[in-house]
Amino acid sequence: MKSQKDTPATEAAEATAVAVLGWLAGEPELLSRFLALTGVTPSEVRNAVNDPGFLAGIVDFLMSHEPTLMAFCEATGIKPEAVVHAHAVLSGPTEW
Repeated sequence: MKSQKDTPATEAAEATAVAVLGWLAGEPELLSRFLALTGVTPSEVRNAVNDPGFLAGIVDFLMSHEPTLMAFCEATGIKPEAVVHAHAVLSGPTEW
C-alpha cells in the first residue's frame, strides 16, 4: 500500500516547498523573518526540511503575503496555482 507521502501530488507539493525555501535563501530579509516566525535556526533547516509541518509552514509563509507570493512566482516561473495546490496538499484537509 502506498503512503500519502509517496503520491505524485505530495511529491510535487514538497518540491514546490523546497523551491520556496531555495528562493527564500536568496532573500535574506524574508528568510530571517521566516526563521524568526518558525523558531528554526539556520543550522536546523537541513533537518527541518524532512518535517511535513515545516514544509507546510514554508508554503503558508509565502501565501500569507500576496506580493511575496507573486515575486516568488515571477522569479521561479512556478504558477501561483501550484503554490496553492502545494499548500492544500501539505496542510491537509481543513476541519470545520
